[in-house]
Amino acid sequence: MPTAIHWFRRDLRLADNPALLAARDAGDVLPLFVLDPALWEKSGDPRKHFLAGCLADLHEATDGQLVIRHGKPEDVVPALAREVDAVSVHVAGDTGPYGRTRDTAVEKALGDVDLVRTGSAYAIAPGTIRKDDDTPFKVFTPFSRRWREHGWPDPAPRPRKVSWARADSEDLPEAPDLGDTELLEPGERAAGKRWKQFLDERIADYDDQRDRPDLDTTSRMSAHLHFGTVHPRTLLHDIAESGQKGPGVDTYVTELCWREFYADVLWHRPETAREYYNDELKGMTYASGKHADEDFEAWATGRTGFPAVDAAMRQLLAEGWMHNRMRMITASFLVKDLHQEWTRGARYFMQHLVDGDLASNNHGWQWVAGTGTDAAPYFRVFNPITQGKKFDPDGEYVRRWVPELRDLDAKLVHEPWKAPDGVPEGYPEVMVDHKHEREVALDRYAKARGR
Repeated sequence: MPTAIHWFRRDLRLADNPALLAARDAGDVLPLFVLDPALWEKSGDPRKHFLAGCLADLHEATDGQLVIRHGKPEDVVPALAREVDAVSVHVAGDTGPYGRTRDTAVEKALGDVDLVRTGSAYAIAPGTIRKDDDTPFKVFTPFSRRWREHGWPDPAPRPRKVSWARADSEDLPEAPDLGDTELLEPGERAAGKRWKQFLDERIADYDDQRDRPDLDTTSRMSAHLHFGTVHPRTLLHDIAESGQKGPGVDTYVTELCWREFYADVLWHRPETAREYYNDELKGMTYASGKHADEDFEAWATGRTGFPAVDAAMRQLLAEGWMHNRMRMITASFLVKDLHQEWTRGARYFMQHLVDGDLASNNHGWQWVAGTGTDAAPYFRVFNPITQGKKFDPDGEYVRRWVPELRDLDAKLVHEPWKAPDGVPEGYPEVMVDHKHEREVALDRYAKARGR
């Protein structure tokens, strides 16, 4: 039998993997993962740890035949193809800016060996959904309607048997030591287990409870979706098969659609990974210099004096994950209370988030900053105190991550400066006056918009 390489990237699973089935149909399958220094070296330890776990799970699923190679893909993949005399290399299409450029380079270097792209990391591949005039959608709501109308195929079957080819492999990457930090369990099996539990027990209440960081009520599937230990098509199929309906189900499907929308935006406007989608605010002025750097460090380490912000930033450092409501609160605080450019915060999140997805993360930051697809939020400034009280009403989330405040009751935990003895020892005073900084931010936005 001829040999076909399946190059795993953001599809670290065997189930619902059309590219793997295409490789199987072409011959014996050589499973490959390339540790690309351009991606590995920029990743924080939590993400490396999670990826290492996913690869260990995949290594077992491929009967120990997963081949690990280190280096630039345009060098590694063609060299391996020559080594095993591969007839083709199979991948799920990568729609991100780096992935598209990388795959073009690999395809050129492969020469006569075909790089076969089958499927993508999305229920509907970016670039597919268009308006009636064949232009891309720029606003989420009409995109979501068309996305639902378009629909998606059923999951691809898990191959009952694959004839795995063999080749020399380097060692699996070693998971960095994270100390006492406990990440979400990695791998395809763990993804399936967690998803089933959420679908069976929590999705019905998702609409009511998804904004509560003090409760473990979200699916926590973002990291699994990012690394492809599960495909969104599988989630959508399982939801439909469960027969469940209602606000919780509809809201969860909408959240999956947001992920697809931002991927579509990035497909059409790859420069918006790092540049402003909305040019109108390019003239914004931002804090800079030593004082701004000190402010950023206080934000990054959870030492702002605003309990909700500090709890979220400490959770990010401890778990490599942050509740979505808290992502909006902390992003707003950096951009609109500390007046720092969204790009700085987006880079920090990408470094530390296990689920750091370029499209969702950076366009989410642009949404908060008012520079993205929906310009309206530029005048929305999250109040970290009222947001904390509303979404962490008993203070459990804050007390979990900010030990200095654990002895305060719910009425004081979000405003520790009101405690009879003042701010507890070891916890910082508030670093800014939120009301004042809100006015400063709105003034800067007005000037940038020429008003």
